[in-house]
Order: sequence, then C-alpha cells, then structure tokens
Amino acid sequence: MNDGSATVCDLAGRSCKPCEGGVPPLDDQEVRGMAKQTPGWEVIDGRVTRQFEFKDHYQTMGFVNAVAWISHTENHHPDLEVGYNTCRVSYWTHAVDGLTENDFICAAKVGALIA
Repeated sequence: MNDGSATVCDLAGRSCKPCEGGVPPLDDQEVRGMAKQTPGWEVIDGRVTRQFEFKDHYQTMGFVNAVAWISHTENHHPDLEVGYNTCRVSYWTHAVDGLTENDFICAAKVGALIA
C-alpha cells in the first residue's frame, strides 16, 4: 500500500507499471495522499484532472504532443479535451475502473512540462 509520501520529483521520476486489472484501485486515503503530491491536479469523479491554459492554439498543440509522448513512453493514456488555448487532461486506470499510482505518476510528468 502506498501512503502517498512520495514527492512530485519522486513521482515524475518513476515509470508506470503494466496494469491488466486484477488489482484494486487506490482507496480514498491513498488517493488523498497521492493527490497532495500532484499540485494543481484535482480528483473529480474518480479521475485525476487538470485544466491547462495557453497563449494560443500553437502552444496548446505543442503541449498535447508532449502529453502524447509521455503517454506513449509510459503506456498509460489520458483523456484529453482540447480547445483553442486550453487542454483538460484526465487520468484514471480503465483496467481497474479507478485510480492507481500510474495515474499520479503521469499527472506529475505532465505537470512538470509547465513547471
């Protein structure tokens, strides 16, 4: 069980572990602990979510491409809602129908793009 004591740097430096299901999602206490390590992100409806705003569409698309690279390298993919100068990123682990450490690892990596 993860007590959420990792730091943002710790999370961003980790790699996602393959998840094919068969493991329980994080419980509420674990989610709260992990959420503390991903500033700017919120847990909404069982997903870890953050809205990013940019100067223009070009910067938004650059960010989307960087998120796509993270998703590809970690083999963990978010839902993206893309507008002219905004992008909402939402992570949750489909295989367990809930949140796992992988979601917070990717949130930390994405957050580090704009830190």
